[in-house]
Amino acid sequence: MNVFGIGLPELLVIFGVALLIFGPKKLPEIGKTLGKTVKGFQEASKEFQDEFKKEAQKIEETVSMNAQLESGNETEVKTVTSEEKTG
Repeated sequence: MNVFGIGLPELLVIFGVALLIFGPKKLPEIGKTLGKTVKGFQEASKEFQDEFKKEAQKIEETVSMNAQLESGNETEVKTVTSEEKTG
């Protein structure tokens, strides 16, 4: 097991030191708070990713629409030019 480059022995040492510093009564409360904090960061990250995807989709739609309009304008210009030559 390797979390953030820290192996199992290192995690056990960190847990042991935290247990000595905070005591067995305070440690579950700290773990709960830390878990809520991590969950909050995950939710914020997911929300940011969703918003980023929505904006990217809007940009793609705009670019696609502009490309369609430009190709439609080119067709009109060619048609007008052809009519002017024949008329």
